[in-house]
Amino acid sequence: MPRRRRAHTAGLVYHVVNRAAKRSMLFHCDADYDGFMRVLAAAVARFRIALFAYCVMPNHWHFVLSPYVDGELSRCMHWLTTTHARRWQTCRDLDGQGAVYQGRFKALPVSSDDHFLWVCRYVERNPARASLVERAEDWRWSSLWQRETNLRATPRLSEWPVQRPNNWVSLVDTPQTTAELEAFRAAVRACEPFGTDEWKQALKRQLNEIPSSRRGRPRRSRARGECPLEMTPDPITHR
Repeated sequence: MPRRRRAHTAGLVYHVVNRAAKRSMLFHCDADYDGFMRVLAAAVARFRIALFAYCVMPNHWHFVLSPYVDGELSRCMHWLTTTHARRWQTCRDLDGQGAVYQGRFKALPVSSDDHFLWVCRYVERNPARASLVERAEDWRWSSLWQRETNLRATPRLSEWPVQRPNNWVSLVDTPQTTAELEAFRAAVRACEPFGTDEWKQALKRQLNEIPSSRRGRPRRSRARGECPLEMTPDPITHR
C-alpha cells in the first residue's frame, strides 16, 4: 500500500517553528537577531518558497510560508538551521559543543482562508503575548514591523493568498480569546492540519492519493518531525 507522505507539498501553507536546544537562548542581543535575519533573507532568496509572516523570538522562531515545489520546505529549513547553527557556534567559539536547535523543525499545514489570517495574527502577536513589547508592531524582528516600516529588502515577503484586513495592526494588537488559542493548541496536540473539517478531509485524501516509490510499512502518524509543534507550552510564547 502507498506509504504515508510527509506533508511538505507544494502550494500548501505551513506554520513552521523551531526552538533552541534545552530551552536555551538563541538570541541574546541585537547582533544575534540581525545575524539570523541575514540568514533568513538568504534562505528566502535561495529557495523557492513564499514567506508570508515571521517572528523571531529569544529562544525560537515562527514562519508562515508555502513551498513552490515539493520538498523545498525541508531543503530550505535544513539549510537555514544548519547555516545559522554553524555561524552561531563559530561566533561563540563553541564548534562541536552540542546542538543549537532541539531537532527538526515542526510544520503544521494551514488552510488559505480565515485560518491563515488567524495563524499570521498568532505569529505576529507573539512578542506582545510574551510581554516583550506593549505593541506587536514595535518588535523589530517580525514581518509586522517590516511591513509597517516599509523595509522591503530583507527578507522578501510574498503577497498573501487572502486579503489582509485594513485594520490588521489593530487586530494583531487585540488579544486572541482563550477559546481560539485552545482550538489551535488542540490541533497542535492532535497533530492535525489547521482548517475547516472539509478542508482537512480533502487534504488527507490528496496526500494519501500520492504514491511513493519507497516500499514498506506505513509510517507512524506521530513519527519524529511530523508533529507540528511541541506539546509543552513554551514559557516565552504562551503568557
